[in-house]
Amino acid sequence: MVLHLDHGADFKMVMQALRAGFTSVMIDASHHPFEENVRETKKVVEAAHAVGVSVEAELGRLQGIEDNIQVSEAETFLTDPEEAERFVAETGIDYLAIAIGTSHGAYKGKGRPYIDHKRLEEISKRVPIPLVLHGASGVPAWLKEKLLATGAELKEATGIHDEDIRKAIPNGIAKINIDTDLRLAMTLGIREVVTQNPKEFDPRKILGRGREYLKQVIREKFTLMGTVGRA
Repeated sequence: MVLHLDHGADFKMVMQALRAGFTSVMIDASHHPFEENVRETKKVVEAAHAVGVSVEAELGRLQGIEDNIQVSEAETFLTDPEEAERFVAETGIDYLAIAIGTSHGAYKGKGRPYIDHKRLEEISKRVPIPLVLHGASGVPAWLKEKLLATGAELKEATGIHDEDIRKAIPNGIAKINIDTDLRLAMTLGIREVVTQNPKEFDPRKILGRGREYLKQVIREKFTLMGTVGRA
């Protein structure tokens, strides 16, 4: 296991994470112009590698909302393969997060969420390091159905299909971010307990079922990724 800083906003935040003992960090300067993204990322790489910590960075921008990130459709742009090759060579990062059609959150826009597999293949040919897919939650049907049964409002929630994940992995995707699926799982457990037993006030019991759903979702993701390439 690693303790990973996701979407580090700037050099200062990354330094705070390194001092706190994080074993992996991400610097997300993708909102800056290319050259500034390179400079900020390279500075982080030099500091993190000096203490044996790996670095993830992002090139391109994903639509959606996650924590302090809010990117509109107009601000979204996909990762350019040539820029990706140059970015990796100039920064020395260990992992590259790319924008190939996915988006943060449980509401991924109109129509079926997608992965631009042709773009991914081109990036993979040019980039010699592992690639990261943000916004990769699937919003499993069983999870959504159970949440709706508790009164949750998630009718428009959609996710990336399993077959798209399977197809992406052989083309360089080595890490997938599924924060939305994990939030939904934990929330489901909490909602079920408090709605089924309104008198319950023990946090251990309220959170316990959520942890079990978390385990179920994570096991499913391990199985999904582990079946790639097998007969």
